[in-house]
Amino acid sequence: MSRPVLLPPEQPLAMPAQDFAVDFQDSSAPGQRPLQSVALWRLLAFSPAMLGTGLLTWVMQGWFADGGFSALEVVLLALIAFNFFWICFTVSTVFLGLYSLSKRTRTRRLAPACKMNVALLMPIYNEVPWYVLGNAQTMLEELRKRGGVHDYSMFILSDTRDDAIAEQERISVQVLHAILPPGVKLYYRRRDQNTDRKVGNIADWVSRWGGGYEAMLVLDADSLMTGRAITRLANALSRDPGAGLIQSYPQLIGAQSVFGRMQQFANGVHGTALAEGLARWVGHEGNYWGHNAVIRTRAFAACAGLPHLRGPLGGSGKLIMSHDFVEAGLLARAGWSVRFLPRIRGSYEETPPTLIDHIQRDRRWCQGNLQHLKLLRAKGFRAISRFHLLHGAIGYLMAPIWFALLVIWALIGRGEEASVLTYFSASNPLMPSWPDMSEPRHVLVILLIYAMLLAPKLLAIVALPLTGSRFSDYGGGARFALSFVSEIILAVLYAPILMVQQMIAVIRTVLGLQQGWAPQARNGGNYGWVTLMICHALETLSGLALWTGILTGMVSLWLLPIALSLTLAVPLSALSGIPVLRRFNAWMGTREVFAEPPITRTAREFRSRLKIILDGGSPNSNPAE
Repeated sequence: MSRPVLLPPEQPLAMPAQDFAVDFQDSSAPGQRPLQSVALWRLLAFSPAMLGTGLLTWVMQGWFADGGFSALEVVLLALIAFNFFWICFTVSTVFLGLYSLSKRTRTRRLAPACKMNVALLMPIYNEVPWYVLGNAQTMLEELRKRGGVHDYSMFILSDTRDDAIAEQERISVQVLHAILPPGVKLYYRRRDQNTDRKVGNIADWVSRWGGGYEAMLVLDADSLMTGRAITRLANALSRDPGAGLIQSYPQLIGAQSVFGRMQQFANGVHGTALAEGLARWVGHEGNYWGHNAVIRTRAFAACAGLPHLRGPLGGSGKLIMSHDFVEAGLLARAGWSVRFLPRIRGSYEETPPTLIDHIQRDRRWCQGNLQHLKLLRAKGFRAISRFHLLHGAIGYLMAPIWFALLVIWALIGRGEEASVLTYFSASNPLMPSWPDMSEPRHVLVILLIYAMLLAPKLLAIVALPLTGSRFSDYGGGARFALSFVSEIILAVLYAPILMVQQMIAVIRTVLGLQQGWAPQARNGGNYGWVTLMICHALETLSGLALWTGILTGMVSLWLLPIALSLTLAVPLSALSGIPVLRRFNAWMGTREVFAEPPITRTAREFRSRLKIILDGGSPNSNPAE
């Protein structure tokens, strides 16, 4: 028996690094035709947020004394206004999504798709081989059965540094070559050095084999896509000669822990309208999330080569960490469109199962997204691309801003007679005239802010029937209501903890303590109480300080929910990783839980069989994974 061919002949394609100081236009790009409606969609997304922020600021400035503003009062108003804009912007985007979902799109006869050679790229780094290759086998089998005009090849691009894992990867590929039907193309390449991490991994493939493939569909190690979803993405790229990248909306699947189910339910239920609204106002200047997206190979090679950064926030080797946002901006700068198609179903990924695993991933993303602040003045970037970069960074900078608001609110106390700021006196002209937060008009504003925070989740109930779903898809109205309320309660409890942890991530990045990427624990870490207490020490101490202030009458009772969450950070973190028992499997279940997609059942079967073979067993047995 001959050894399988693990790599095809090389077909090089140049991928030069871009210069952010010089504008660049790709002569091969046909140019973007501006959408007639995108300006209106953007007006409807941004204007309500700006108007709402302006009104709230005008109302709140009247709370303070007429004798001018102290510096602390100005800071307080600025922080509130800044936060409220992003809250309003999310709500207005959800409303756009609801309107978009309510409008029935006319069925158009589409032009036939032109045949393309499409490479499915799966970069891996110290992953579980049988799990990754089981997913790869599933997608290849799906495409083989579905057929179509395109020719697909799967590349497993390994950056694994562990030789034992790498050997299992190689054996897994050889086993799959023996299992897969003739004509199914599966290749494996392991780099000697993982230079520039995932960015370098993809660039290496483009430079060596990219010339033979019109398109590449980039996957993550935990990605799983149906043949129909892959085909729809490839067809959309084929039919649109101006498209450089088309991003799908990955749905979360496979969550079996409390925290994972919370994330999965939020993604599947609350995220649909938000994604639809986002697709409307980005138009053809969308974003890229690094996986489950199809890319025109030559456009990517010509326009999206990434240089290293200089100065602070560069990270390990000054590599651009959150590369995907930047690559989308570079494609748009060069004249290619970047589209987002949220209605393509069958695009899946997984989520970290515990709070600590989520925090570890979030710290890496924080470092990458804060780097984007250095690129806001890059030459030629579209305004919307700059907004994507800014938005990604703001998502993490909001955490220290929220924490600052929390500290100021705690210091304000319940008024001049009961304030932590006891060093002020009535005769001190610097004494701020803090508002009494128990007055009805002030309570109404606080309730408005809380309502705006919850509005995107509450609007999900309205969006549900517009997406073609029914309560029966979620186990019935009663089960959906229980899951809905449970997710909101857990989200409220975990939000202050995540705020503190994201603030820590920002500080670590600024101080240079966060150094690059580490392999993600797909199955979640097993963390003891000592680890939990060390990780959540700041939250616990902050919560105890708030409780002390509340019990002594110095801190407003409005901070009681935050104090409760922070004090319980350690047990809540432990709760996050507890598996959902089989008898409660419907709790916070999405449609994929109540009606499991065939592809996930197939993937589970393929992974189990491959694991048995690698363990030296018989592939004919049929164990439960």
